[in-house]
Amino acid sequence: MSRHLHPVAWWVWAIGLAVACSRTNNPLLLLLAVSVASLVVAAKRGSSPWARAFRLYLVLGAFIIVLRVALHVLVGYKFGTMKLYTLPSVELPGITLLGPLYLEGILAAAAEGLRLASLIACIGAANALANPKRLLRALPSALHEIGTAVVISVTVAPQLAESVQRVRRARVLRGEGGAGIRSVGRVALPVLQDTLDRSLALASAMDSRGYGRRTAQSTSSRRLTGALTLTGLLGAGIGMYGLLDGTAPTLIGMPMLVLGLALSAIGMRVGGRSVQRSVYRPDPWGLPEWLVAGSGVVAAVLMVVQAGHAPDSLALPVQPLAAPALPLLAVLGILVAALPTFVAPDPPVARRDGTR
Repeated sequence: MSRHLHPVAWWVWAIGLAVACSRTNNPLLLLLAVSVASLVVAAKRGSSPWARAFRLYLVLGAFIIVLRVALHVLVGYKFGTMKLYTLPSVELPGITLLGPLYLEGILAAAAEGLRLASLIACIGAANALANPKRLLRALPSALHEIGTAVVISVTVAPQLAESVQRVRRARVLRGEGGAGIRSVGRVALPVLQDTLDRSLALASAMDSRGYGRRTAQSTSSRRLTGALTLTGLLGAGIGMYGLLDGTAPTLIGMPMLVLGLALSAIGMRVGGRSVQRSVYRPDPWGLPEWLVAGSGVVAAVLMVVQAGHAPDSLALPVQPLAAPALPLLAVLGILVAALPTFVAPDPPVARRDGTR
């Protein structure tokens, strides 16, 4: 039965896959993670504007890889034994521009760019699969104001993709076809204006429906809420860093993360008392949501276990240069993240007559 999956489940899945990508610069594992994210998006995305914006994130990731390699060629630290080419060098105080290029350095720069590109692809997959307006309804009451601003900002990128298509169709209908760099200047300003107009219209519509408003709250309650939430978020951030770093003391890892999450939950509970809202047709949380969210968590956990067991297998060997390994546990975790392709329900698709 087709229905929208809970947006929190998609975000938990995407964040878990992103955590798995952040633990490695092995190009084989990163390409596998991007392929899994693309497969899930192709199989389970709907017909909404933000569902068609995933290709923009892939293009952005490719641009980041090229930019990372270009920065290495320009100002990067040159190392390696297999020299490819020697560019004229320019000596500056504390830095050397250009110079000799080595295969090891180029591959290491490309692997680092690929890691950042894979993180962007995971977040783009969450934006393409999760309805941001439904995500706002699932946020705690204390984050209602922040969630309203985030939803408005998150819809800019999908609306940008839709505006590009609308402006191109309008140009074709007027006989002003054309593609390439020459048409960028003529398309950029209408696209930017249309995107901002649609975002402002969404903000006005949400404000007229009471989003982001709260009742009167005492000064002491506001201060207590802010102190608990900020302290909890700071503790959760430190705990997450200690958990992902692997070299931090044990006290900074899981205990700090649990304490920070507990303080944040208490702060949200106290701050949510001043927000009165109703939810019409709340999104259900059933077995598909548990399976989708769990697949992302499993991918992150197995990658962390692999990093603790054999960290060298998650790195690209460049000194000396060798083929990257393919650790079974990490591959299994990433493949488990493809489970939403089979267990997530198909989203409702709009028909030509406008019905669903």
